[in-house]
Amino acid sequence: MVRNAFKSEQLMSQRTIMHVDLDAFFVSVEQAANPELRGKPVVVGGKPGSRGVVATASYEARAFGLHSAMPISTAVRLCPQAIFIEGHYDHYAAVSKKFMAILADFSPFLEPMGMDEAYMDVTGFESLHGSIHQMALKIKQRVKVELGIVASIGIAPCKIVAKVASDESKPDGLIEVPPGGEAAFLAPLAVRKLPGVGKRTEQVLNGIGIRTIGQLAKLSLPVLKSRFGTFGEMLRRHANGIDKSEVTPPEEAKSISRETTFDEDTHDIVFLSAMLRYQTERVGAELRETGKQAKCVSIKVRYSDFTTITHQRTLPQLTDLDQTIFQTGNDLLQKAVADNRMAIRLIGIGVSSLSEPGMQLSLINGTEQRLEKLNRAIDRIRGKYGFAAIQTGRTIDLK
Repeated sequence: MVRNAFKSEQLMSQRTIMHVDLDAFFVSVEQAANPELRGKPVVVGGKPGSRGVVATASYEARAFGLHSAMPISTAVRLCPQAIFIEGHYDHYAAVSKKFMAILADFSPFLEPMGMDEAYMDVTGFESLHGSIHQMALKIKQRVKVELGIVASIGIAPCKIVAKVASDESKPDGLIEVPPGGEAAFLAPLAVRKLPGVGKRTEQVLNGIGIRTIGQLAKLSLPVLKSRFGTFGEMLRRHANGIDKSEVTPPEEAKSISRETTFDEDTHDIVFLSAMLRYQTERVGAELRETGKQAKCVSIKVRYSDFTTITHQRTLPQLTDLDQTIFQTGNDLLQKAVADNRMAIRLIGIGVSSLSEPGMQLSLINGTEQRLEKLNRAIDRIRGKYGFAAIQTGRTIDLK
């Protein structure tokens, strides 16, 4: 009866969603600028001997086990013959802008997901292109001709399945999942390929004998909820290919945040504080880039039992200073750790109540003026050489 309900819910959907993803984006941009790099193991992220991490690895480098977020030192050891590039992030942003402009020519219903991927609602657009499949081929051709890089595309009745389809089509592929075929397409795939299933969730599912998405789809809701709470409900829906979320065009940001899920739950407050500092620097850089300041700081903490809490604090004045945001967030983190002694699997920090800078420089004290100049100097260096080019003392603890 439950399976029939899932089937009926799927067939009611008349949407067609496309997920377009640029393959090995940073590396592909470098290869387009320098064709001699094509067909070679290439890593963007840092030079050998640096403390950076792999931002993107070419498929030739991935064959040696290299992957995103791997320390450069490990990447050098696994593939010493690789070509290591620090990265040109301003150039990547410019190419990303052109990529989104190409997609916007095909549908106004566009939801960017970072620099190199986006969802498109293309329902009814077959009348303009002959078919949605032909539309996808035209997108791939324009990206290749105008940007010199390749895109992989997934087409499905919902976002979650379109995303998995584009992942499965890589590199330079196109997979179309017909209405009603969502669950069958997902069923044989490993559970880790379902968006939202990280290493920890995969371990828990493997521990109860669940290794494929199809097995997850058949698991009873009480069992899932007993282990994952309300997250278990979403897992089951997605495993059955059900996702009602809309393609949402971007609006002006009402908040800016970063969060990280750890491979292993931790009690290490030094590590947690260092991660919060790193996240704060990302948030602060985005604030300054968008010309905004924030009045409210919040943190998010998820414990090992998947209980999730948030704490927030309103600041006495608007700010875009990393130091002020971190001090406030770290105070809230210390309280969260003191209130609950369980290990932590996720932390995040965010800012909200965003406004244009409203305080005259003359009203800011000398220390804040110096910090403002310091942060902007760091932003300029990171913009030119990559975020890992400068590391604050506290974030060194992440190593």
